[in-house]
Amino acid sequence: MCGLEGNGSLSVCHADNCKQFAADFVNIRITPLNHVGDMGQGSTEFGQLISCHCPIIWGRTRIGNDDNLPTMNARETDLYAPVKSFLEEQGYIVKAEVGAADVVALRGAEPPVVVELKLGFSLALFHQCLERLKICDDVYLAVAHKAGKPFYKAVKANTTLARRLGLGLMTVRLDDGLVTVHCDPGPYTPRKNVKRKTSLLREFARRQGDPNDGGQTRAGLVTAYRQDAVKLAVYLFEAGASKGADVAKETGVARATTMMRDNHYGWFEKVEKGVYGITSAGADAVAVSGRVLGAG
Repeated sequence: MCGLEGNGSLSVCHADNCKQFAADFVNIRITPLNHVGDMGQGSTEFGQLISCHCPIIWGRTRIGNDDNLPTMNARETDLYAPVKSFLEEQGYIVKAEVGAADVVALRGAEPPVVVELKLGFSLALFHQCLERLKICDDVYLAVAHKAGKPFYKAVKANTTLARRLGLGLMTVRLDDGLVTVHCDPGPYTPRKNVKRKTSLLREFARRQGDPNDGGQTRAGLVTAYRQDAVKLAVYLFEAGASKGADVAKETGVARATTMMRDNHYGWFEKVEKGVYGITSAGADAVAVSGRVLGAG
């Protein structure tokens, strides 16, 4: 925004700039547009307009984008006092800006604890913490807590990353100084998911050829299940409506009857009890069966 140069006093701003500046802060959902347009000149009316349309809710000043001034004006230094108090309650002596570290804490003859302060998650923050691991083993990253589901998702994802890197993670609620530790530093030993591993190997073994392009999205992805369904469709297209047991025997797909009954792709239709035929959609699938089965 232009027009706010000089000594920083709003009283020297041009009236048009004051109007624009005020309009940026007015919550357009609660302010009639003609009220903004009728704003007079000078900083006095500008200040009145801002104060009239920024109601105080639970000690926070509400503005047009539903942010609050404490969050907008927060600095990394605002995290220091809560983190210091949290560590001192556990018997640490805490000092700020020691060497390259934001926070260093010592307790007796124990190794030092380093905490890096940031308002939000970033790759640079993790890089910074990894540099601190060259100095000591106990390194935490501390970020300002935010409300909302996106932040909770970010905390979950970054906690996993921090664990893998041997880092600790804490969040600081600026409203009341609450510090929450989500993980502590330490060597990471991943727990293997045997079920997922078995599923991965089974899919690899059952899939015929290599019909997909690495990196493609899930849409149009050829799985072993889809290949089995194509085999069933090809058989029915050539042999006509058949019993499920016969289809299973001829195609080698043991769960043929179940797949035709579930009809996941809309390729099959029940002719009579235990007998299934192919739909027009199934016939279209047969036309591209070579690519799906890895034969073209």
